[in-house]
Amino acid sequence: MAFLLRNISLSAEGREIVRTSRVRDDLIKVGRDPGNDIVLNDLAVALHHATLEQISATQIGVSAEAGLSVEIDGITTQGGQISTTTGGTIKVGPFLLRLLAAEMGSEDVAIDVARADTDADEEKFDTRRFALATTLPGKRTLAWSLAMVVFGLFLAWPIWSYWSQRSGDPAQVAASYHADQLWSSGPLSRGHASLENNCTACHARPFESVRDTSCTSCHTQVHDHADQARMQQAGPQLGAWASFQRAVANVFGQTPGRCVDCHTEHEGAAQMLPTAQQFCSDCHTDLDARLPNTRLGDASNFETRHPQFQPSVLVRWDGDTPVTQRTSLDRNPREMSNLRFPHALHLNPTGGVAQMGRRLSAQNGFGQQLECRDCHTPTPDGTRFQPVDMEADCGMCHSLAFETIGGVVRTLRHGEPRQVVADILSFARGNRAPADLGGGPRTRPGDVNQIRAAIQFAQARSTATPRAIASVRQAFTPDGACGECHQVQVPAAGFDYRIRPVAFPVRYMLHGWFDHRPHQNAQRPGHAMISGSQACLSCHTANASSDATDLMIPNVASCRDCHGGETTSLPVPSSCAMCHDYHMDEGVPSQLLRQQVRGRRWTTTGVRATPQQSAAPRTR
Repeated sequence: MAFLLRNISLSAEGREIVRTSRVRDDLIKVGRDPGNDIVLNDLAVALHHATLEQISATQIGVSAEAGLSVEIDGITTQGGQISTTTGGTIKVGPFLLRLLAAEMGSEDVAIDVARADTDADEEKFDTRRFALATTLPGKRTLAWSLAMVVFGLFLAWPIWSYWSQRSGDPAQVAASYHADQLWSSGPLSRGHASLENNCTACHARPFESVRDTSCTSCHTQVHDHADQARMQQAGPQLGAWASFQRAVANVFGQTPGRCVDCHTEHEGAAQMLPTAQQFCSDCHTDLDARLPNTRLGDASNFETRHPQFQPSVLVRWDGDTPVTQRTSLDRNPREMSNLRFPHALHLNPTGGVAQMGRRLSAQNGFGQQLECRDCHTPTPDGTRFQPVDMEADCGMCHSLAFETIGGVVRTLRHGEPRQVVADILSFARGNRAPADLGGGPRTRPGDVNQIRAAIQFAQARSTATPRAIASVRQAFTPDGACGECHQVQVPAAGFDYRIRPVAFPVRYMLHGWFDHRPHQNAQRPGHAMISGSQACLSCHTANASSDATDLMIPNVASCRDCHGGETTSLPVPSSCAMCHDYHMDEGVPSQLLRQQVRGRRWTTTGVRATPQQSAAPRTR
């Protein structure tokens, strides 16, 4: 035997909804508890109110729990029987259980469960007796009362507290409770934690959003991304609704590009999320379409769409002043540094340079051949390299010594051609050179010492012998001590030899950042891990360079061997923020700064260069 239960309810439109279930048992329980077979959700029904049980083939027994009652066919009782042949009704609280007459040949007992719909029932089982509405004020009164409490507690009190603090004693104000803290949406970040009780440092005026002037009053070294007018012109195209929203925001001082658009506060000791690639590509994907006169190339993904690198290259000289210009590597620019230096000769593992290095390895730590690190010394942070110094990095092989007196080695003055001429002429005419022309420290600057050097030069030149003149000329020939590395301006007559100054840009990639330290060990896809000079030569083709004008900066294609876009199958996913900073800053991008040094700026960055001329080239 089984009970076929049909739970009947009405929708808001009065449509009848029937949910059917089947219970295969001879006994079912009725009550408010969810564990019952028939669940009646009403406080007038007990948790376990009644039980229905088959007592014969044609009789269903109904029994209420102790102390409770039910109505069987309109008669209130604690128990009774209903025939399955004729059917009957059982009323439990406000619900009516209707036992339908059994069909011929069926053993199922069908029971319809529905809420009884009579005024008497509603009056007898009024659920409002259990609600709070009988003890609380009306909804309108309660709503207005709570609104006034909120207005007074969270608006009037903080405003009064703010103005009273401005006019009160500073000592008492510092010790008192600041009611305007109720407006704070959370604690400040670690960088601004010291401003926790100084709201006016950022919120300069009441009920006015934070202005950029509040930020730049402390962050004086932070620059804009670009000219604001051009940024708005280059920004994404806005629809009608977005343009309306932008206009409304402008009325209230919330102009686009504000500091707080990215640098949100009152979110606790959290760091800014890494800048997503989409943030940059929204404007830079088709920048030339919105800014026809821009010199910036379109960029959206380093792996698929990125312009060729444009390093700042020393392209010419204006007298003795080096002039640099940003030039695309596609144009194969030449670096006019005035230096004569063949990298390939010095890196040859079987040439004379390697043999000399092996002979000097005990004193200088050379290996079987010269390595890049033997001449190029990293800066303290490992990001770039210090300028090469002739005496420290070249002098062990390219010696300028010409005489030894009492165990003291005399050397020619590097970078001072007039003193070199005077030393050679003095040595050639009998070693009667003045004492201060030896190999000691260079003379102090000043008019007196310049006059003395000029007199010594004139004296040496006036007594020059043919042998001495030949020695001077030999020093300044292309194979001589000076001409081997420098470009020499040979005078038409006399000894007024001049050395063309040597200069290199302080920083090649003015609008990008490159850190050599992570590249000390390199592994291109499909190749083994390499380090040392091999890692350097995998990007810089110095072993194939025989001219100092070769610009050995890797191009975009070389970097793409390892670096892809923000989402890539290449070894190094690289978003825009890996190499570029949003602010026009010469330092490391903020994303790398947070990941690597946690708040410490690199200090070995150069001075910004103008479009045509570097502001601080390294010159010798």
